[in-house]
Amino acid sequence: MIKIELKLFATIAKYLPDSANNFVVEDGSTIRAIVAKLGIPDSEVKLTFVNGIQQGLDHVLNDGDRLGIFPPVGGG
Repeated sequence: MIKIELKLFATIAKYLPDSANNFVVEDGSTIRAIVAKLGIPDSEVKLTFVNGIQQGLDHVLNDGDRLGIFPPVGGG
């Protein structure tokens, strides 16, 4: 098991667990696995960042990583 810091933004913030600062996941977990574990619909995920660097959903997380997930955001 590893611990990551989890940040969810805008409309997906409602999926943020209480343990977000020390979120425990299985070693070898991908971003896609975390999204599924949290129950976030795939259509609600637009950008993902690990330690400030944009990564794809198949990126494998490491202990201590900071994961940020953003939904599609419209503006005008």
